[in-house]
Amino acid sequence: MTKPSTYIIGEIGQNHNGEVEIAKKLIDVITEPVIDKLFGQELMPMNAVKMTRRDLNEELSASEMHRPYENANSFGKTYGEHRAFLELNDEQHLEVFRYAKSKGLEFVETLCAKGCLSMLRLFTPDRLKVASRDLTNLPLLEAMAETKIPMILSTGMTGQKELDDALEIITKSHSAISILHCLSQYPSEYQNINLLSILFLKEHYPQYTIGYSDHSIGILMPAVAVGMGAEIIEKHITLDRNMKGTDHRGSLEPEGIWRMVRDIRNTEYAIGKYGIFADQKVEATRIKLERSIASLRNIDSGERITENDLHLLSPGDGLKWADRHRIIGKKALKAIPANEIIYPEMLEKKK
Repeated sequence: MTKPSTYIIGEIGQNHNGEVEIAKKLIDVITEPVIDKLFGQELMPMNAVKMTRRDLNEELSASEMHRPYENANSFGKTYGEHRAFLELNDEQHLEVFRYAKSKGLEFVETLCAKGCLSMLRLFTPDRLKVASRDLTNLPLLEAMAETKIPMILSTGMTGQKELDDALEIITKSHSAISILHCLSQYPSEYQNINLLSILFLKEHYPQYTIGYSDHSIGILMPAVAVGMGAEIIEKHITLDRNMKGTDHRGSLEPEGIWRMVRDIRNTEYAIGKYGIFADQKVEATRIKLERSIASLRNIDSGERITENDLHLLSPGDGLKWADRHRIIGKKALKAIPANEIIYPEMLEKKK
């Protein structure tokens, strides 16, 4: 049986709504056992949780920070106030990090500015994430690469040239790199997702781990991506899609999280190994349903059997039609009723 190997990241992003306790509740959700109810099999849950750290001094223009932002999802009168409300400080990220580690999860941190690297004085995430929008932020990439912490790059709004430029900067001091195919459309329309990019990345960047960051609605695309070779899956998670905030509606609730992880893990098992063969698990079914050579009429003891005396019936524990030469021309050692399987021990040993 294939060992589960996909690295699944539950992305909290801003779905904590500025509250550490909500982040902890999401960690509780993704560390619950994942049981395949059909087969009663316990599957490996998510591997990691991801948070995002912004430095509002390096986030938006002054006019954008002061832009009025009053709507159903706003946490402030201006966009700057809204962003500030949703931002957890370094010490709060440390608290969530410690909680995640206590639950056996790895911790991934998206850093959106060079100023965010100050967080690393408090703790070391297992991986650093570069958001799609920052793949062209070469000064940030250079600073992140110098930490030597494994890095994940998302390609949601860039092409190959931008990816190559980013890799040129990062690989001057770093080599532990993963690349995620992504589409920065929220939610992603299926006709735009282009999962074949996963195969392109695997072919053209074989030295790196390739995965998929999903912004589609539902759970189908991550499992399909794993079937196409993605080794990392990232998906937004929430406690309730009806919560206040812009990202909740495109995220998975607890039931969806369970279903997605179940389908990814079962896809890993289903991929199997290269080749075509009869699995041992089908042996009982094969014997029950496959056809064997049988008598078409009553055959008397001592009578020589011809091909016209034969047809095929279940069960499948006898000789196959390809082996009929082992029966044709031989004498029956005893009477064989019509419509019974003809086994080798019913026949003379020599023609």
